[in-house]
Amino acid sequence: MSNFEEMNNVLNKQKEYFIKNGPPPIELRIDRLERLKTLIMDNRYDFVEALNSDFGNRSKNASMLSDVYGIMPAINLAIKNVKKWNKVEKKSSNFPFGLLGAKSYVKYEPLGTVGMISPWNFPVNLAFVPLVSIFAAGNQVMHKPSEHTPITSSLLKDLCDAAYDENEFATFLGGPDVGESFTKLNFDHLLYTGGGSVAKHVMNAASKNLVPCTLELGGKSPVVIGKSADLKTSAKRIMFGKTLNAGQICLAPDYVVIHKDQKDDFIKETKDAVSEYFPNLKDNDDYTSIINESHYDRLKDLLDDAIEKGASVDEINPSNEDFSQQEFYKIPPTIVTNTTDDMKIMQEEIFGPLLPVVEYDEIDEATNLINSKDRPLGLYYFGSDKSEEDNVLNKTSSGGVTVNNVISHLQQNDLSFGGVGPSGMGRYKSFEGFKNFSNPRAYYKDVSFKLDKFFDAVRPPYKGNIEKVLKQLMK
Repeated sequence: MSNFEEMNNVLNKQKEYFIKNGPPPIELRIDRLERLKTLIMDNRYDFVEALNSDFGNRSKNASMLSDVYGIMPAINLAIKNVKKWNKVEKKSSNFPFGLLGAKSYVKYEPLGTVGMISPWNFPVNLAFVPLVSIFAAGNQVMHKPSEHTPITSSLLKDLCDAAYDENEFATFLGGPDVGESFTKLNFDHLLYTGGGSVAKHVMNAASKNLVPCTLELGGKSPVVIGKSADLKTSAKRIMFGKTLNAGQICLAPDYVVIHKDQKDDFIKETKDAVSEYFPNLKDNDDYTSIINESHYDRLKDLLDDAIEKGASVDEINPSNEDFSQQEFYKIPPTIVTNTTDDMKIMQEEIFGPLLPVVEYDEIDEATNLINSKDRPLGLYYFGSDKSEEDNVLNKTSSGGVTVNNVISHLQQNDLSFGGVGPSGMGRYKSFEGFKNFSNPRAYYKDVSFKLDKFFDAVRPPYKGNIEKVLKQLMK
């Protein structure tokens, strides 16, 4: 049996189950979320070890933060609110029918089976946080985790197979061939988290069955530092976000735009911040390595291309360690200056610990630079000048914004998460996520049969001009 046939069989079983049983009651949805919570907490040390093995070296403390405890608030919020989210929304009915007893309302109904393709950079978090919204909305799931983190993906499958019936949640392991077959299935919705180039293939395959997509992508999330910013604190916050998971985050600060008079001071502060966080890097278990050789080579290529085209590169290496000989694929945090638009590092999403720092004379140069590129997933402004902040944010667009920090809007449980344009479409987390994976079915219950005579005014045979009646009805 081919990959496609095997997966399609499971999809058909899930669809049959859904038709037979209808939308799952709130109690079952909460039970599925409680099982998820138990699964994560009971196996947290196994997840942390698996992630460390897949990356070669991945900070166990950072894994505990992002891929264990970082998931809990989203689950708790959904458990607490799913009953409220699922309530019928009353709407007003047109005049005069509302006055005569007509009823309009919206009921959020599950879509059915949601296909989910999750990435390698946060393999547990970016599978389970969207799963919370999918389960809360009452859907079943088929999951294809990343082949780049095989140990974690295998663990995910084993644990989810044990915790859930195949009709609730089914996982399929494999490489690009399995992924390609997966995108051709006739899901009720497809969620893909990853890069834009693959997203085009995913959306193209889904379009053959008119499967609606939620795409969580990335892009070059900029940092704008206003003259009013505290440079020391800003550098600490930015470099924490940039070095977390060695910058392998879809929301990582991709480049910094700063006033030319403050550039040197800011770079000094970035070095101080990194030295404080990581006095040494090479054998430091808290400094994560690049996922594999091809991504390591890709980052090295970005640097080589920038140097060749005239950039200055400043490696932050507090203990002057030799990275030419190493067990893992670690790259020290690296500041890149004197960049130009023709450099690949200023065109492609970096997804690693390299940070271009670009200077401006006037703040509008920063917004012009941002607007010359695709709309990003995140945008970060540092400063205490409210009018400047408004100016930067009103003249730009992004999936989300954090002011005076990076990545933090993602961590707010009541905010939804998603992109705009090439950085993605659709949202998950919170009530917006619940709605994203629901069908907001519109209901209208008309006036009673006894009042049918009210419709005579708009029914044939028409006596004279109908416009007089329409003017009264269409107020």
